[in-house]
Amino acid sequence: MSKLKIACATVNQTPLDWTGNFNRIVDAIQEARELGVELLCFPELTLTGYGSEDLFLSHWYPQKALLQLEKLVAHCDQITVAVGLPIRIAETVYNCMAVIENGQLLGIVAKQFMAIDGVHYEFRWFTPWVAREIIPFEFSGGQIPLGDVIFEKKGVSYGFEICEDAWRGDARPGYRLQDRKVDVIFNPSASHFAMGKSEIRENLVKKSSTLLNATYFYTNLLGNESGRMIFDGEILAARAGELILKNELLSFLDYQVMGFEFEKENFEITPVPTLHDKNNEFVKATSLALFDYLRKSKSKGFVLSLSGGADSSSIAVLIAEMVRRGIEELGVSSFLKKIGLPFNPQTSDPKTEIVGELLTTAYQASENSSYSTFQSAKTLSKSIGAKFYNWEISDEVKSYTEKIETALGRKLTWKDDDITLQNIQARSRSPIIWMLANINNALLINTSNRSEGGVGYTTMDGDTSGSISPIAGVDKFFLMNWLKWAEENLGYHGLKSVNALTPTAELRPNENHQTDETDLMPYAVIVEIERLAIRDRKSPMDVYLILKENLGIEDGLLKTYIKKFFRLWSRNQWKRERLAPSFHLDEFNIDPKTWYRFPILSGGFEEELKELDNF
Repeated sequence: MSKLKIACATVNQTPLDWTGNFNRIVDAIQEARELGVELLCFPELTLTGYGSEDLFLSHWYPQKALLQLEKLVAHCDQITVAVGLPIRIAETVYNCMAVIENGQLLGIVAKQFMAIDGVHYEFRWFTPWVAREIIPFEFSGGQIPLGDVIFEKKGVSYGFEICEDAWRGDARPGYRLQDRKVDVIFNPSASHFAMGKSEIRENLVKKSSTLLNATYFYTNLLGNESGRMIFDGEILAARAGELILKNELLSFLDYQVMGFEFEKENFEITPVPTLHDKNNEFVKATSLALFDYLRKSKSKGFVLSLSGGADSSSIAVLIAEMVRRGIEELGVSSFLKKIGLPFNPQTSDPKTEIVGELLTTAYQASENSSYSTFQSAKTLSKSIGAKFYNWEISDEVKSYTEKIETALGRKLTWKDDDITLQNIQARSRSPIIWMLANINNALLINTSNRSEGGVGYTTMDGDTSGSISPIAGVDKFFLMNWLKWAEENLGYHGLKSVNALTPTAELRPNENHQTDETDLMPYAVIVEIERLAIRDRKSPMDVYLILKENLGIEDGLLKTYIKKFFRLWSRNQWKRERLAPSFHLDEFNIDPKTWYRFPILSGGFEEELKELDNF
């Protein structure tokens, strides 16, 4: 009866951090060895990080990764280790897993299918390997097999499906591995986080273990590696259709190692329980992403223009959660060391003290701001321990307005110059909050969400100003519901006043009773149109026919909403091109650099919308 201690490791890597990446791998190997692990699998492209982008196209980058592999071989005595890296052969680059055993490289497996949907552009960098093909590869003065290779240890045979390989239905390499009668299949991945995706992966792993008649392992990269994509560090294993291994996702640790003693026969299956909650997934992913972005950018904190509304308030809470979760998992000293904060909390409430060191907020009132939003901002900021400033921008707005009025020789009025008078207020807030960010050597947070970014309900150089846009990947309807959840489930009672407010830009005079949904349409409707039009790529007519059945909105009003969305969407692509880097958090996003490319200049769906009018 064959027994083998098998484990997977997840690791938080960064492109071009050669020393850090290498040391984290070595540390994980050492922990695995101490746990008695005999066979250890790391994720895809572990040595370089997945987010290396066009560095993969250079000659020197894959070559340096290969030199890192040569160094790593010496650290793999008394253990078998599979680690991911790019391999260049002449002018072609392959995405590979190298298998090292007892200080020798046994072989290299190459990925056969490339991810080319959503946030992935792998065909730009890598070439798919041909199934069943194996070639000799020169390494350290000898030759090893490279390609569609399988391996064996202590009577246990094993092979690999590298990330996208497993999602290709009947064409997946796993069926050929089944024909070769492997006992264990590893899926080393760099699979981006999205709310709800963990459950999809679990189902893949469970189904694969049955279909392929093998114990199926999955391991993913961890953290906000290079700015936009977040990796959740998931480790899974399944046998006979049951999930038998799952770790805690989205860890603040540098790495995690998890496994069990594998037996080919008489293996006792104990299913592990799982729980999926999008609200909790959102806060965990964004907290970790903010933590990694802060430390990897070597910034000293965050600055936030806190309006008292839903968007900026959600970010304030997410930063507070970053601190809470970070010190809970790492401890105060390790958390502070990792973010490079030379600070020694002096009270029994280090979380609040650290938030005060990391987060600076400011309420910037115009003559149209209300006392209720000021109180909302102040109460929330104080409740989480952030620094809080407030000032008036009326003088700046007046100065800009008078200058243009003098140049034009006329007064600006709300009747004739509505958008101009709104935008100058938003833009007048930007220079001074940027000053605060520069003084603090901090990241200025952009507060745009996906719903408003999609239709351009944002002011360029106003609420779009910032170094990073944490919530640009989620819709406003989700955020408003998440804030209520956070108040009740995370104990942020300072959100009570935020949740009592009706979302408004507060840029028109108070007697206009401006609200966001009056300016646009109900956020719940934007969500439905956006999912169909952008995520599912439906035409205006398709969107109308689907929502006519699902929403129960009066026919003429529904057409008005759909036409407004498509016109605003096509008109405002230039704004989306200028949004700060945003986290990918949901099943889709509107960032043209990652998920949805759209022409800046277009016909604006005019023919399609006329068809809708005539239907």
